[in-house]
Amino acid sequence: MKQTLLVVDEENTRANYIQYLKEKGYHIIVSENGEDAKKRFYEDHPCLLLVDTVLSDMKAMELCKWVLSQERNEVSIILLSKENNVEEKILSLKSGADAYIDKNMEPEELEAHIIAVLRRSGQFCQKIAYGGLCIKPRKGEVLLFNEQVKLTKHEFNLLYHFMENPNVVLSRKDLMHQLYPYEDKYIMDRTIDAHIKKLREKIEDDPTSPKRILTVRGMGYKFIG
Repeated sequence: MKQTLLVVDEENTRANYIQYLKEKGYHIIVSENGEDAKKRFYEDHPCLLLVDTVLSDMKAMELCKWVLSQERNEVSIILLSKENNVEEKILSLKSGADAYIDKNMEPEELEAHIIAVLRRSGQFCQKIAYGGLCIKPRKGEVLLFNEQVKLTKHEFNLLYHFMENPNVVLSRKDLMHQLYPYEDKYIMDRTIDAHIKKLREKIEDDPTSPKRILTVRGMGYKFIG
């Protein structure tokens, strides 16, 4: 499961470490200012934010406090600064940031800080998000643009399997095994279809014209990620 990182930084200063983190397997989302970061936060539910202390539209600490008010125990924040400002560092850490580091450090050292922060917070990311839909397997929760969605056990397991395998066609046989791994009797195709129908009613804008879970004729279903 890829770690999703939201980078809030200016275009001309972020390229040197973003490419490195992508090559290391991180899923990188980029925002250039605080307001856009708030929007992307709801859409992508990142595990960690890398935030430049100098933003054009708001103070980094203001964004930090906002993020923590949304998911206090489920997201980490590292502030990146070009200056070693002790007073700002103290205020940042008191505001809830997990680390305050030199943004000019080598990408390898930055990744080491990311790993340390995620390990310290005990949350090597256990959530998956696509287009505002977020599933949290450890908590058994599903959010759609930050609104909780109530699913049955089978619907939750089905969605989790889909979101772990985005853009992959999953056969009905595979989905049956995910839902009924110890079932001896034959499970009919329409049982899976019924679960899919109910799941679509809860996560699709228009269940009759789904955009997230598509039917692949003669093969099965595919989750668009």
